[in-house]
Amino acid sequence: MAMNREQKRMMQRQGQVDADGAPVAQRQPQRTPKPSKERTSPPQFVREVRSEMRKVAWPTRDEVIHYSIIVLIAIVVMTAFIAAVDFAFGEAILWVIDR
Repeated sequence: MAMNREQKRMMQRQGQVDADGAPVAQRQPQRTPKPSKERTSPPQFVREVRSEMRKVAWPTRDEVIHYSIIVLIAIVVMTAFIAAVDFAFGEAILWVIDR
């Protein structure tokens, strides 16, 4: 394989070639078998889910209402903005074509 000095040095640092530029035999990484885990029973799973859900900081009703209103207002504003930009570009294209 033809390579310049820079490539050769880089490949030597990575251990891909020896000092002469000949490829080095790559060792295959040893695969360790994954330890088999005990399966969780469905009742145990449900208990763990319930205990985790108790740790969640749930928003209050007022927070949910306020956040929902904020999201709806943002959606309306973004929809109006995109519609206005679409209309403006459409009119600009028609103006250029009719010219």
